[in-house]
Amino acid sequence: MAKYAMVIDINKCSGCYNCQLACKDEHCGHDYPGYAAAQPMTGQFWMRLIERERGKYPKVKVAYIPVPCMQCQDAACIKAALNGAVYRRPDGIVIIDPIKAKGQKQIVSACPYRAIYWNEELQLPQKCTFCAHLLDDGWKEPRCVELCPTGAIMFGDLDDKNSDVAKAISSAKVLHPEYGLKDNVAYLNLPRKFVAGTVAYDDTDECAGEVTVTLSGDGKKTTTKTNNFGDFEFEGLADNVEYTVTIEAKGYQTQELKAKTMTDVYLGLITMVK
Repeated sequence: MAKYAMVIDINKCSGCYNCQLACKDEHCGHDYPGYAAAQPMTGQFWMRLIERERGKYPKVKVAYIPVPCMQCQDAACIKAALNGAVYRRPDGIVIIDPIKAKGQKQIVSACPYRAIYWNEELQLPQKCTFCAHLLDDGWKEPRCVELCPTGAIMFGDLDDKNSDVAKAISSAKVLHPEYGLKDNVAYLNLPRKFVAGTVAYDDTDECAGEVTVTLSGDGKKTTTKTNNFGDFEFEGLADNVEYTVTIEAKGYQTQELKAKTMTDVYLGLITMVK
């Protein structure tokens, strides 16, 4: 028996919404008895895309985070359901029984990820099923994985050590470890804080390219060079840590600035003075 899981690489996600569209194409207007009733055309996003804007002008970045049902091993929705209306299959997929779950609105509020939706017309909680009906019919992956143009979504059997998902899972992280639900969906390259800035020479008013910039803090020291436009960036930093940024250029005074990563930090234009 397979043990299904999904790993999503945020660095590869371009925010194209193909995963969400593929999900709707498969489930809107289509009943799959025993698996799920039809997804409404509006109001439900079984593959929801979070757009996380980071930084401030002129240094702004956007990360896209696809969020399906996490198929939790310790699923809160199962505990909240009555009469076995939500259950976990041997392959790890969590299913909301479209008959038994009618009227059980408490199942929706039990999910801390808000990945379960209420169908007002059918009086039914609904969510992503990993396209279990297709997997049982011989498919190797859900529709969202099939239609992802960048390969950002990996899917497979954790018991198959040669599968991409099995290889990636050891370095992946769950979206909210504090929930303690043992998610079967994990992520690579979740956005962390960055510190960035732009360096220019005061006497020539030109961009300071190839200048040495060192970031110190959190017990680490990292060095980089500014690009041709004088820009530098340190990505993947810890939250709420005070870092020291040291900028050195031959013939100019060394600059030292502080940056605390309560948010992403853009230090602005830093001028090098002789």
